Amino acid sequence: MANKYLSDLHLGHAHILAMSKRGERFADVEEMNRYIIRVWNEHVDHSDDVWIPGDFSYRSSVAVGTYLDQMKGHKHLVIGNHDIKWMKNIQLGKYFESVSHMEVIKDGKKTITICHYPLMEWSQSRYAKFDPDGCSWLVHGHIHDSTTCEAYRYIKEYLPCALNACFDINDHPVTLEELIENNRKWYGR
Repeated sequence: MANKYLSDLHLGHAHILAMSKRGERFADVEEMNRYIIRVWNEHVDHSDDVWIPGDFSYRSSVAVGTYLDQMKGHKHLVIGNHDIKWMKNIQLGKYFESVSHMEVIKDGKKTITICHYPLMEWSQSRYAKFDPDGCSWLVHGHIHDSTTCEAYRYIKEYLPCALNACFDINDHPVTLEELIENNRKWYGR
């Protein structure tokens, strides 16, 4: 059993292909959906807890439960800006162990704050610049793979313990150690 993290899947969101580099990877939204579900199941065991920091699906023509039925693990949704509408049309308790706007969990000895949006501060974050391998981390999504937004520049400079869990950076559900490594590469640290 392990904690895994992945945000901003945007399952069913055809327009995400035009809005991001996903259009270079996938011919259409159906191919993207199949890929995401396949790599999810390749990297998640049934006993794993998978934390989804928002934007699981958006504007899908397929019922969101159809995706969730195919995906392994104990799923925990931390609500993102694109989750509100589809959440009204599904029995959340059937698919998710928890649903919230923010969570604080333990992953080994590290304390993890999970929120869809990148935060400027969370518990013990003021010490992150002085102890980048410390015990308090933020796992977020929302900014996808943008390197031009203010949040990217601020996190790169000041918040080494803030980790972007977006699909566009991580490709599949990852452990905390993998998330740290993927973010070190993405931020050029």
